[in-house]
Amino acid sequence: MIALWFCALVFMLGGYVVLGGTDLGVGILYLFVTRNEEERSQIIGSIRPLWKPNEVWLVAAGGTMFLAFPTALAASFSGFYLALTIVVWLIAFRGLGLELRYQTAEPLWRQFWDVSLWLSSLLLSLFLGTALGNVVRGVPLNEKGVFFEPLWTDFRVGAETGLVDWYTIIAGITAVIALAHHGALWLNARTTGPVQERANRLAAPLGIGVILLLAILDLASFGARLEFRDALRDRPWGLLFPGLTLGGLIAALVLRQRSKADHAYLASCLALFAALGTAAVGIFPNILPARNPNYSLPIYDAAVSPDGLVTALWWWIPGVLLVIGYFIFIHRRIRNPSL
Repeated sequence: MIALWFCALVFMLGGYVVLGGTDLGVGILYLFVTRNEEERSQIIGSIRPLWKPNEVWLVAAGGTMFLAFPTALAASFSGFYLALTIVVWLIAFRGLGLELRYQTAEPLWRQFWDVSLWLSSLLLSLFLGTALGNVVRGVPLNEKGVFFEPLWTDFRVGAETGLVDWYTIIAGITAVIALAHHGALWLNARTTGPVQERANRLAAPLGIGVILLLAILDLASFGARLEFRDALRDRPWGLLFPGLTLGGLIAALVLRQRSKADHAYLASCLALFAALGTAAVGIFPNILPARNPNYSLPIYDAAVSPDGLVTALWWWIPGVLLVIGYFIFIHRRIRNPSL
């Protein structure tokens, strides 16, 4: 039952990576594929009806973690306090950039909110990738199960780490390029004219870049955290996830080349979800790995009582089914407004 809830948490996080990652990727490319107000409106129109619902997946993931693993949530919030504060501000500026640009006719203010949308999307992708890198690498948990990380220390992966070091920088850059590729495929499928052409041209080099960066990140993961290698060796079925990641990215490149834009985007969704699955396999059965393995927080110690998990599951399943149904409906409605 506890392992099932761990999978549920990964599923919710994966939903945000795939759906919220689309908005972030579009925001990263925003200033690179537009030349005038009409093109900028076209891009924003492709994500504006969806960005608020997509953020729900992040909130739901936090709710799932609170419901099943409150100890891990408490330790994470206190340890990543600085990073979370920055993330909240970046999310706020993304929303302001998307909405307030339409509340003024002054060109200078519109440019300001356009830059806010681009910069906040870029930095948010970088910080979320860095955060995932911190979890895979391990955090400086002590014997009391608490930690606090400064923004950086000496950029080395040692006993006392900061949020930013050589490994988490690689993870953050990989996340930025992966989401930019994801956003390019979305724009290729959902826009027309010059915007679609520019997004289509960017998709190929970005896709190749993601494959190369993921290969580097995988090798770096073995050096930054030896337990990551041991986890994959102990659970060889986990190698399915990096295989799906690579297969999804290659499929996205091939399908885009064959002008199957929708299928290419779905292949990218599979690749992103599988990449998160690789990280989950690498840290399991821990939910919050520590630099000192003796202080890592396993899911079995972080979870609430088994009876509570069983009761909560009866509420969680119908709630998730409603969310999935809603997202299918809203995406179909956007594609076909007459429905």
